[in-house]
Amino acid sequence: MPTRTRTGNPAATLIAVVADIAALILGLWILFYLLDANQGNALVGFVKDAAHWLAGWSYDLFTFDEEWARVVAGYGLPAVVYLFVGHAVAGAVRRR
Repeated sequence: MPTRTRTGNPAATLIAVVADIAALILGLWILFYLLDANQGNALVGFVKDAAHWLAGWSYDLFTFDEEWARVVAGYGLPAVVYLFVGHAVAGAVRRR
């Protein structure tokens, strides 16, 4: 029985990697926020700006009373969407 490998289509791999990086940035910002990271730090500032840009379409979509819940939902949803859509598109490209 032949085994399937995930090699072969560099475009599909690139799409999946970009989706993973976007989700990683969003996840890092959630983590930095929850751990009260120093926003004066260059890395934290970069991740915050990138996450805000990536989550621009869902910014303030949720109106929870607690700010931490708004951050988790507002940045977590786009992370899940980028992963799901990115890997679905990569799978479709890979099957072509």
